[in-house]
This record gives sequence, structure tokens and C-alpha cells, in this order.
Amino acid sequence: MTKGRLEAFTDGVLAIIITIMVLELKVPHDGGAFEDLKPLLPVFVSYVLSFVYLAIYWNNHHHMMHTVKHVNDPS
Repeated sequence: MTKGRLEAFTDGVLAIIITIMVLELKVPHDGGAFEDLKPLLPVFVSYVLSFVYLAIYWNNHHHMMHTVKHVNDPS
């Protein structure tokens, strides 16, 4: 496995994780006013914090993969 292939795989895994996180955000059915979004504020803040955490993780992983010379193939 090449390092580019491993990096693409981990990028895909993180994209799936972010997609699953977004699916947990629910649309309020009470109405269309801004006040109806207030109960969802804690969920939205936790999503933003989780997204920031994943972005930091991805950034560190991305920089680490640029320092790797090769990836061992276990087969």
C-alpha cells in the first residue's frame, strides 16, 4: 500500500464520520422562527466542537503522512 493510498483511505473514513455527525442534526418542526432554534443550540455547539476536534486530528495526521517515507505492506 502506498502512503497516498493510506492517506486517501483515512480521509474517506473521516469524511464518513463527519457525515454521520451531520445526520444527527435534526430540523425543528415547531416553526420557522429563530426562537425555534434555541433548543438545538447545545447540539449545534457540540457538533461544532466535535468538528473542530476532527479537523485538528485530520491536520495532524495529514502532516504526519507528509513526513512518512513509505508504508509497510503486511501481505
